[in-house]
Amino acid sequence: MLENKRYDAVVGHKRTPWVSSLARRSANMLNFYGETHPSQPNYLALFSGSPQGVTDNECPHNLGDRPNLGRELLDGGHSFAGYAEGLPSVGWRGCAHARYVRRHNPWVNFSNVPASANRPFTAFPRDYRKLPTVSFVIPDLCHDMHDCPKAVADAWLKKEFAPYVAWARKHNSLFILTFDEDDKTDHNHIPTIIAGAGVVRGRYGAHLNHYDLLRTLQLMYGLPLTGAAARRKGLPAMWVRSRLAPASRTPLSRR
Repeated sequence: MLENKRYDAVVGHKRTPWVSSLARRSANMLNFYGETHPSQPNYLALFSGSPQGVTDNECPHNLGDRPNLGRELLDGGHSFAGYAEGLPSVGWRGCAHARYVRRHNPWVNFSNVPASANRPFTAFPRDYRKLPTVSFVIPDLCHDMHDCPKAVADAWLKKEFAPYVAWARKHNSLFILTFDEDDKTDHNHIPTIIAGAGVVRGRYGAHLNHYDLLRTLQLMYGLPLTGAAARRKGLPAMWVRSRLAPASRTPLSRR
């Protein structure tokens, strides 16, 4: 999950060749939108179906045992982990460290998600067979396009995830790239790209948001629909065969 860029500032832009190529070779959501500004409520919306009353980027927010995707996966017999670049240690709950910020790391705010699921990006498995059922990756403030040039983030994404995308296409797995919000210049219109096994490449025009994405993930694993996800339609049909049943691995890049 990346930061603060409008759709046309990334997809098709000369400084983001890898992401643009990924969009051409995958399912490109043409009309995907964040829910609000600033950043933090959008991360919470995707993870739990609600911004949970948070309207700021302050830290910390302690949200107790409210329903969320990570807890649902664990209760359903699946696995979940979030990998945050720059997180100094497993389970660390501080607000900031170097280029890591807790406001981009939604699961740490919920007491019902175990500390062991809050992991540094250095723990991201390179043997992709060892990935959790669903994983989030949160880049640091440079590699999420927040503080550094887009080209830097694009090159980092290619280095870190091009091998995984190639693997996912052959192993019943998905790579999903999305953003939190735009830069307040295009009605919160953001890039979202889905790549992997069974995904039909193309340009999809449905009006979507993070709740549609959450709904689809929950349906894939037979989980309860939380918050606003229950009122959305989910991602459009883009599969060679239906994926709305348990699958093997679904890393979510936020990156």
